Amino acid sequence: MTREEMRAEGNISTRIQFVLLGFSDLPSLQGLLFGVFSTIYIIILIGNSLIIIITRLDAALQTPMYFFLANFSSLEICYVSVTLPRILVNLWTQDRSISMLGCATQMCFFLILGATECFLLAVMAYDRYAAICNPLHYPLIMNHKTCIQLAVGAWLSGIPVQIGQTCQIFSLHFCNSNQINHFFCDIPPILKLACGDTFVHEIAVYVVAMLFVAVPFMLILASYGKIISTILRLPTARGRAKAFSTCSSHLLVVLLFFGSGTITYLRPKSNHSAGTDKLLSLFYTIVTPMFNPMIYSLRNKDVIAALKRLLLKKIV
Repeated sequence: MTREEMRAEGNISTRIQFVLLGFSDLPSLQGLLFGVFSTIYIIILIGNSLIIIITRLDAALQTPMYFFLANFSSLEICYVSVTLPRILVNLWTQDRSISMLGCATQMCFFLILGATECFLLAVMAYDRYAAICNPLHYPLIMNHKTCIQLAVGAWLSGIPVQIGQTCQIFSLHFCNSNQINHFFCDIPPILKLACGDTFVHEIAVYVVAMLFVAVPFMLILASYGKIISTILRLPTARGRAKAFSTCSSHLLVVLLFFGSGTITYLRPKSNHSAGTDKLLSLFYTIVTPMFNPMIYSLRNKDVIAALKRLLLKKIV
C-alpha cells in the first residue's frame, strides 16, 4: 500500500458526512410524522416544566422525593432535546445529512444523559427505600446535603466514561457506507458502518452498558424487594395501598426505560435489526419522557392537589 493510499484510508473517518435515514422509508407520512413528533415534543416540554414549577413553588412538595422528581423532569427535557429537534428538522427540510462532529456530539450528550437517567432512577428508588423501610431515620438519611450530593453524582458520574466511549467509537474508520439507518446517532447503527474488526469496541459497549444500565437496575430491584417486603408487613390495608401508590409510578417508569434500553444495548449483535432498533429507541427516547409527567402526576394525589392550588392562585 502506497503512502498516499494509507493517508487516504486514515482520512476516511475525518471527511465523512453521515446521512440519518430516519423515517425516509415512509415518504408519504413525512408530514404526519412531523405533526406527531411536534405534538409529542410540546407535551414533553409542558408536562415536565409544569412538574418543575409545581415542585419549586408548592411548600407541601419540598421533600426529597419531589426534589428528585424535579431533577428527573429537568433531565427528561434535556434528554429528549438531544434527539427530537433533529428529527423534526430532518422531517421538515428532508435534509438528513449530519457532520461527524455533529453526530459525535449528539451521541455523547445522549449517552451522558442516558447514564444520568439510570443513576437518577436508582437514587429515586433508594429514596423510596429509605422513606418506607426506615421512616424514623428518613429525615436524617435523606437530609438536604445528601440529596444534593446524590443528584450531583447522578448528573456527573457518566460524563468521563461516556466521553471516552464516544471518542473510542469515532476513532474507527467508516468505509462501508455513510448512511445511518436510524433517526439519531446511536452506538449500534454507527458500529455497523465501521470497517474492520469492531469486536473490542462491542465488548466495551457491553461493559459500559452493564455498568450504567445493569448495575443501577439491580440496585433498583434490590430496593424494591426490600420495599415490597416492608409494605406487606404493614398492619393496615390503607397503609399498604398508600405505600404501593407512591412506588408504583416510579416502578412503571423504571420498567419502561430499562426494559427497552437493556434489549437495545445488551442483546447480541446478530439479533439487531434496523426496524427493531428504531422501535425500541422510540420507547426510551420519546415515549417514556412523554408519559412520565402523566404517570407521576395522575397517580400522585399530592401533585394533583399542588396543581389545583397553583391554578386557583392564578385564577384569583
